[in-house]
Amino acid sequence: MDREQIQRRIWLFDEITQITGWTATLKTARDGTPLGDDTVVATGSRWVKGADVAANLFAGRAGLEDTRRLRHVAPMSFRDYLIASGRHLHLLEPAHPAHLQEPGVRRSLEAVAFDVDGYDVAWQEYLTCGGFPRAVAEQVRDGQVSQAYLKDLLAWLLTDVDADAPPESIPRLLSELERRGSSPLNVTAAAETLGYPNRPTLDRRVDRLVATFAALRCPQRSDNGNIIIGSRAKVYLTDPLLGWLPHFLRPGLPSPDMTRLTEMTVGVTLARVLDDLDEGRWLAGDTVGYARTDSGNEVDLCPVDATTSAGSERTVPIESKWVDTGWRGEGRVIAGKYNAGVLATKSVLDVTGAVWAVPAPLVCLLLR
Repeated sequence: MDREQIQRRIWLFDEITQITGWTATLKTARDGTPLGDDTVVATGSRWVKGADVAANLFAGRAGLEDTRRLRHVAPMSFRDYLIASGRHLHLLEPAHPAHLQEPGVRRSLEAVAFDVDGYDVAWQEYLTCGGFPRAVAEQVRDGQVSQAYLKDLLAWLLTDVDADAPPESIPRLLSELERRGSSPLNVTAAAETLGYPNRPTLDRRVDRLVATFAALRCPQRSDNGNIIIGSRAKVYLTDPLLGWLPHFLRPGLPSPDMTRLTEMTVGVTLARVLDDLDEGRWLAGDTVGYARTDSGNEVDLCPVDATTSAGSERTVPIESKWVDTGWRGEGRVIAGKYNAGVLATKSVLDVTGAVWAVPAPLVCLLLR
């Protein structure tokens, strides 16, 4: 039979990242067998740096260069959650992260000022269940995420992070990372609290959380946007439910803090947008970052370069302060360093000055 008469097939390889040397094997098959004419979809729950995906699979084998070659199937964003849960709240049009303080954005925010409490309630519900589709479905249907699904998440993380560790090690690790999530991670202190024998043990487990897309590093950056080598990074959990898992599955572990969950979620949302604009930034660890002022204070999400239709622009700095009042005092740090920016609040909306106070749920809707 002529090759032209053979029907092309679609191959789906699920959880392929569990197999050592999978990229080299696929490369050989694509180059030397009829598989090279088929469509191949490979999925995995973690990213192995040594897999060399770009060299083995992308060069000349991944179709048109203007199409996205890597796709991250991440949990639902806040926008997705509002749609899935049937919330009747206005969905703001997204804005480029470099244009968050444009006049059109101001008008959009002023138009929904009457409903900030509605967004606040929805945001707290989202921070309780996160964005995993099953978790959202259970939250909408039953009012809470089931223990069965939390245990499924625990099993996934235990397999990818440290299959030989006792099951309680993952909840304790997640709880400690959540507790320290709004500050640069002191690895030595955290390792001591967790009872690890040394720093490399914690470093290795955090690396694996990052590789499995359960955590994201937010490194310190200089004023020109470069990552400061050797500085401590913040570690954000990539879905709010991962912050709740320890409390529900391990007796004695505290519930997470909404302020910290808010900062993490805003940071992860921005990181996802930056990766959408420039494919590969998430995997390279080059999305978000925090900055220090001359007085030693921190700006949670400092300006970074982002692709725009006109080239490249710096993103608007964002400070996360989940407050109802007194926001101007909280905004002095970002105002002093950048004389502009957005303060992600609980329910305060004020867009009259150089620094805007915008409720965190609205910030996330603007971003994504």
